[in-house]
Amino acid sequence: MSAGALGLAVFAALTACSGGTARDADARTRVPSWKSGVTPSEVGELMHVSIPDEATDRRAAHQNGFQDDGLLLAFTVPTARVGAFLTRLAPEQPLTHRAEALTRSVKPMTPFARLGLKEPETLADVRGGPVCAPCAGELNSLEVAVHPVDARRSRVYLRGVD
Repeated sequence: MSAGALGLAVFAALTACSGGTARDADARTRVPSWKSGVTPSEVGELMHVSIPDEATDRRAAHQNGFQDDGLLLAFTVPTARVGAFLTRLAPEQPLTHRAEALTRSVKPMTPFARLGLKEPETLADVRGGPVCAPCAGELNSLEVAVHPVDARRSRVYLRGVD
C-alpha cells in the first residue's frame, strides 16, 4: 500500500470511529478561524461585561480556537466614565499604568488589528491588567486596557479567553 493510500485509509478509519464526516474534518483544519457577523453585544455577553450605554465605536470579534476561543471587545467612552466601568470589573489587584509602549512587534493570538485597531501593548499611556470578576467561572481569563484617545475620550480594550 502506498503512503498516500495508507494516509487515506487512516483518515477514513479515524473519521468513521469519531462519527464525523469528511466535511467535519475539513472544518477542524480551519481552526482557528474568526466567526463572521458577531456583534459587540454578543461578545460582551460571553465576557459577562456590560458595555456602557454611552460607549461609541463599538467593535468585537470572536475567534474559534483549538481548545479555547478568543474574544475581543473595544469601545470608546468619555474618560470621566472609565473609572466607573473599571470598578464594575472589580479587579483583584490595582490596574497598572504604563507610560511607554511595551513593544512594537506584538503578535498576539487574538489581535485587535482584526478590529482595525492598534494593539494596546504598542501604545504609550495605557492602564490595564487582568480582571475576571465578571467571568462567573466561565472564562479562563479577561484582560482590560484603557488608552486615552484625546482629552475627553478613552478606548477600552477587552481580551478574553473562553
